[in-house]
Amino acid sequence: MLNLINITHQFADKLLYEELNLQINKGEHVGLIGQNGTGKSTLIKIITGELLPDDGRVEFPKSSHLGYLDQYVRVDEQLSIYDFLKTAFQKDLDVEEQITAYYTAYATEMDERLLEKAGRLQTQLDQGDFYQMDTLIQEMATGLGLQVLGLDTLLKELSGGQRSKVILAKLLLEKPDVLVLDEPTNHLDDTHVAWLTNFLQGFNGTYLVVSHDRDFLNQITTHIADIEFGKLTKYTGNLEKALKQKEANREAYMKQYENQKKHIEKTEAYIRKYKAGSRSTMAKSREKQLDKIDRLTPPSGAARPSYQFPYQGIISTLALTTDHLVIGYDRPLLKPIQLTIRYGEKIAFRGFNGIGKSTLLKTLIGEIPAIDGEFHLPANTKINYFSQELVWQYPLETPLQYLGNLFPKATNKELRRHLSLAGLVNQLAQEPIKDLSGGEQTKVKLAQMTMTPGNFLILDEPTNHIDQEAKESLRESLANYEGTVIVVSHEQDFYEDFVDRIIEMEG
Repeated sequence: MLNLINITHQFADKLLYEELNLQINKGEHVGLIGQNGTGKSTLIKIITGELLPDDGRVEFPKSSHLGYLDQYVRVDEQLSIYDFLKTAFQKDLDVEEQITAYYTAYATEMDERLLEKAGRLQTQLDQGDFYQMDTLIQEMATGLGLQVLGLDTLLKELSGGQRSKVILAKLLLEKPDVLVLDEPTNHLDDTHVAWLTNFLQGFNGTYLVVSHDRDFLNQITTHIADIEFGKLTKYTGNLEKALKQKEANREAYMKQYENQKKHIEKTEAYIRKYKAGSRSTMAKSREKQLDKIDRLTPPSGAARPSYQFPYQGIISTLALTTDHLVIGYDRPLLKPIQLTIRYGEKIAFRGFNGIGKSTLLKTLIGEIPAIDGEFHLPANTKINYFSQELVWQYPLETPLQYLGNLFPKATNKELRRHLSLAGLVNQLAQEPIKDLSGGEQTKVKLAQMTMTPGNFLILDEPTNHIDQEAKESLRESLANYEGTVIVVSHEQDFYEDFVDRIIEMEG
């Protein structure tokens, strides 16, 4: 269903992959994994034709329909959610229109061939999903939590996350032969991730999914495609089985790499020693042999990210109290909130998307005003906030310039150290932020937090784009933090071990 042949691609000075190959067969459910910056999203763009590789080609059957979850696709904002979802059945709607046209023409021309054509098209509609369209739309809307928004709501009134869910719903209703999904769970809560998991498990077609949600990937995959060392390896089995096989392969690769390295070093030493002496012929012969060696890619030198959020002490019993706090924009999203958080507590907020989790956090940091009621933070509270939106005022700035403008007293060495500890080493620190992957952009924001003293950490979906190593490091740092922590995340296995309480937000 999909064939990548000798794909080679370089991004700036960084070689992402060299002669990468991948074959995806009919019915396979493939998860694409790799550390941040290995080029997963770039590969998706190459597959969908948004980007041309430097070399190699992409093949799939001409008759097959490839559906891609593009969260930034342009839509008619005047359409309601329901009308937009109906466009998933556009081909059938066009057929119905053609049937009507044939009958209209027959009324004046009385040509029996028109009835025959209309009959054939009618059979086509009868055999498809057209007459279940309303039911299928309602089921999809319920499964992905769109019903609560109201299907008559216009697209222009939706947030970015809500719009992403609507676009996902339309794509799933289209039932393409090959589905390509890039981080489909980013804007879904636990309930809707479970629904999507169930849907994809029963999906008869073929799909390729990029996701950093390990539990989700583990449940929906029959194969794993892993990008590492500029190459792609395909494993049979779900994520758990693939990672075991990968570890065994990695150990074998490292032995092979070390042996080759020793051989090269030994040969180079011999050439240097005898190139100009009596054994020069032998030395030149070995030099030619060395030139022909297919050198293995060295292992990644990137160290595991390490996040340390500077703590600024404060003496207080309570970290936050609310008194009939009403949050929202034009209208209240929830009933008045009565909430008390003790100082040093670690809290997770949970609830479906659109319920108001991000709105509550933005109210607490003063980004949007409360509609009614009030909240109290003790004196000397210093909030260190992570926003899930990857929006930059100056996207052409490098991470080094971005942090330098925020912390003008910091030396270049300090800035580089914080970026390196966040997982952005060497060249990445000097590339425009817009050219970085979603995970790398997230690490820029986490590096900023490691330079911001505080005693109250508030994090809104910090794990959306980051790889497993960064996720584990972030979890450890939050668990060890001396101050108060509020985290919103759709990944329960990320926060459940370190939080003291989970607060459900409903109605």
